Amino acid sequence: MVVLNKIYTRTGDRGETALGNGSRVAKHSMRVTAYGTVDEANATIGLARLHATGEMDAALERIQNDMFDLGADLCTPDMHKDADAAYPPLRMIESQVDRLEAEIDAMIAVLEPLRSFILPGGTALSAHLHLCRTVSRRAERLTVELASVEDVNEHAVKFLNRLSDWFFVAGRVANDDGKADVLWTPGANR
Repeated sequence: MVVLNKIYTRTGDRGETALGNGSRVAKHSMRVTAYGTVDEANATIGLARLHATGEMDAALERIQNDMFDLGADLCTPDMHKDADAAYPPLRMIESQVDRLEAEIDAMIAVLEPLRSFILPGGTALSAHLHLCRTVSRRAERLTVELASVEDVNEHAVKFLNRLSDWFFVAGRVANDDGKADVLWTPGANR
C-alpha cells in the first residue's frame, strides 16, 4: 500500500531524484526522462477517458494501470539484482503485451482496411487517442535510447511499441469504426 501524506520533500531541490532502488540521479537523466514521458502519456490517456464510455473506457483504465507498472519498471534499474531483492520490483510481463495485441486484433476485425493515411482528428475521443499515440511513441523512443546504454526490460519496450499501435487503431474505432476517419489528401494545398 502506498501512503502519500507529504507531497513535497525538498530532496529534489538540487536537481536530483531517487530511483526505485534508492539511488539518486539527475532529474534530466535518460531513465527519468523515459519514465517521466510514460507519466505524460498516462496523463493524455486521462484526457481521452473524458470522452470514452463502455469498453473503450475500461480498456483505457487497464492501460493506465499498466502505465504505472511500466513507470515502476523503468524507475528501477539493475534488473540483474531482481532475484536478490528483499522486495522484487514490479516488471512488465509478456501477458501485458499479449493483451494489447489481442485487443488490437479485435478492434481491427471491425475496421475496413486503410487506403490512405489519416489525419489525427474526427471525434474528440479519436483526436485525444492520437495524442496518446504520439506521446507513447515518444516514450518508446526515449526508452529505446535508454536501453542502448542501460539494462531495460524487453517487455517494457515491446509494450510501448504495441501501445502506440493500440492507440492508432482505437482512434479509428472512435471515428465510427473508421467511417469518420479524416483522410490525408497529398498535395492538397499546393
